[in-house]
Amino acid sequence: MTFRIVGISFDHMHMGDLLRLVHDHPDAELVGIFDPDPAKMVRAIENFAIPAERVFTDFDACIATKPDLAILCSATADHASYTERLGAYGCNVFVEKPFAASAEDARKMIAAMEGKVLAINWPLAWVPAHVTAKRLIDQGMIGDLLEVHFYDGNRGPLYHLADKVEVSPAEVEAQKPNSWWYKRASGGGSLLDYLGYGTTLGTWYMNGEAPLEVTCTIDERPGIEVDQHSITVLRYARGLSKMETRWGTFTDPWTIQPQPHCGFVFVGSDGTIQSRDYADHVTMQTRAKPEPHPIPAEPLPKGRQDAIGYVLDCLAKGEKITGPLDPQVSLLGQRIVDSAALSARVKRTVALLP
Repeated sequence: MTFRIVGISFDHMHMGDLLRLVHDHPDAELVGIFDPDPAKMVRAIENFAIPAERVFTDFDACIATKPDLAILCSATADHASYTERLGAYGCNVFVEKPFAASAEDARKMIAAMEGKVLAINWPLAWVPAHVTAKRLIDQGMIGDLLEVHFYDGNRGPLYHLADKVEVSPAEVEAQKPNSWWYKRASGGGSLLDYLGYGTTLGTWYMNGEAPLEVTCTIDERPGIEVDQHSITVLRYARGLSKMETRWGTFTDPWTIQPQPHCGFVFVGSDGTIQSRDYADHVTMQTRAKPEPHPIPAEPLPKGRQDAIGYVLDCLAKGEKITGPLDPQVSLLGQRIVDSAALSARVKRTVALLP
């Protein structure tokens, strides 16, 4: 079958990347795009030759095209309200990360989508090295997983558009005062932007185990109301894990890996694994072979190679969304993010929020 797809809101630059996946998928048809601001859609209209009759500034008119799946790329604070509106139309929903502005909003989204498919996309879930690391951990190659260390980010969310098109530093500074990324009420800041990657994929690596306590600190810079750097420590029954987010890395990891490297380090009872973003291998050490050695990242299988392909494959086969895109896995990740944000505000360790 051919899946009818719409793109809802262009607040997040990843909409352009996701529409490219739709454009290239043999079983997908883009039947509409929507944003209240026509200017935000211009680049996508040009890139994918979208006809005028499929471009909407009216939400209800866009959904009247009867899509099978809506891709949502709004500001984080608007995820819940848009998902509730889409759920009322009976439409399956694909939400670009992060999940929501809070666990309360995430639960509203899950409730609104009962009986329909809800998927939360974390682009790092499609990095072959990170998937290979999961397989090695599940196979017991480093014994029991004890610690997950995560460091990730980029130069900043305004430095690139869809398809990683570069934006000049002068343009970035000019956009900051009016950008939702830098507004607390809209769900901006590096913590909400990137910590969910670590907490959600970390939950996946930990097979669903929840931490007991969370401690977080963030930077505070005059004139900027959101954080650009956060460090979070999670206390599990099995030990401590650390997750760090950064807007302001020296280079973007998809071009040149900065130092510290972006990605994960896993510490087990019998070994360690380093998995860098976008790398073609992981680096492992074990008791039998303590010298760090590379293991090639395995190519992702058909139907599991990218976010859109995966969700459409699940819809076609009637299969459940699993892994980091599973709303229940993402919900625990969101609870950890909420706890970290609270810890940063009160400047002390907090118990994991319900």
